[in-house]
Amino acid sequence: MCGMNAVRSPMAEVLARNVLPADIFLASAGVHRGDRDPFVDAVLAEDGISLGERHPRSMEELEDAYFDLIITLSPQAHHAALEFTRSMSVDVEYWPMPDPTTITGTREQIMAAYRDVRERLKARIRGRFLPSDAQGRQT
Repeated sequence: MCGMNAVRSPMAEVLARNVLPADIFLASAGVHRGDRDPFVDAVLAEDGISLGERHPRSMEELEDAYFDLIITLSPQAHHAALEFTRSMSVDVEYWPMPDPTTITGTREQIMAAYRDVRERLKARIRGRFLPSDAQGRQT
């Protein structure tokens, strides 16, 4: 979950779908619904993956309101998730991620910021959800 469901959370969703078993329910949302970001498509394409037809959505647009875990990627999303789950038994984890949309400069500088977020998300997903031997380390 992030602020607009346009960059960090959809990127995290598709990266997690790429490595986690298909029977795990994953959904991303934002505090608000933003617009699809073409830089997300570009950095995911570098890894051979895509958002497909997925478009940003808000928390209210989720089909299911029951989760075992909510991961938040921005302070605004974290506060909203804590409020949303106030009367639920749901774990909420905060994974602070930089907002690459704040970067200005050349296209390559902007792409570098999006790549940084992609790589940070991949590392957090692997570290949190994959056993150490699935990451190529000795157990």
